[in-house]
Amino acid sequence: MNARLTTILLRSPVLVTMVLFMLAPMVLAVVYSFMTNGAYGGVRMPFTALAYRQLLFQEDFDGNLVFSTGYLAILWRSVLLAALTVVASLAIGLPLAWYMACSPPAKRARLLLLITLPFWINTLIRTYCWVLILRDEGLLNSGLRRLGLVGGHFLYNDFAILLGMIYTYLPFMVLPIYAVLERVNGDVIEASHDLYADRLSTFRRIVWPLAMPGAIAGSLLVFAPALGSFLAPDLLGGGRRLMIGSLIQLQFTSSRNWPFGAALATVVSVAILAVLFVVVRKSFNKVPAR
Repeated sequence: MNARLTTILLRSPVLVTMVLFMLAPMVLAVVYSFMTNGAYGGVRMPFTALAYRQLLFQEDFDGNLVFSTGYLAILWRSVLLAALTVVASLAIGLPLAWYMACSPPAKRARLLLLITLPFWINTLIRTYCWVLILRDEGLLNSGLRRLGLVGGHFLYNDFAILLGMIYTYLPFMVLPIYAVLERVNGDVIEASHDLYADRLSTFRRIVWPLAMPGAIAGSLLVFAPALGSFLAPDLLGGGRRLMIGSLIQLQFTSSRNWPFGAALATVVSVAILAVLFVVVRKSFNKVPAR
């Protein structure tokens, strides 16, 4: 058996997995997006681009096409909330990962356990717990009233959705940054202090450049699922603040418009891939050689 055939056989499980679970669903979504909506759901022939036209245009009573920004507004809100989730997760995750990396080995193991502990519980249950905390008679309002402060309506708004997404995706930011910072040689930090650099200068010139690959990976891992999230918007937003993930789910369930749902999923997937390509290409060019 030659070396080339051996390499192909060794890589074949990975290739088959990627084709079955990654490439095939995306191709199926693209094909569905160009088909005609079935009378009771599903898809049928012939091929058409009506689903993509529906993204930007709606028909009025006279059958004329009118430009509509309704779906663009939902997409913009989804992108904005996903970007805010990335920023907040980075602001919390970077110092947390740095603290973990600087801790003794035994303490690191305990902190890692705490970070990964939420994954042991179903996401639906964890998200619903935030409903119990944020509702008008929940723990947050009760605590504020006991402190003599005025409570508020914390549920069914963008704040609640953002809070739920940050809580859900924060570990995806912490773990990649921690994996990078854990390998940083402590002598580099000590040398920085020996050269009379203050803490801010050490962070800006030493820690942040070394942590950048982890921060980039974490940002991508948080942004992509946050953009398509539908559990937090449904439970914490009460269905009043639609995001693109909720809209896609509605097309495949209540609306029974599979081609339009597939078209939305295709547009979001292409947008995410384009953003990932641009960010990775530009960001990694700035990462200093180690």
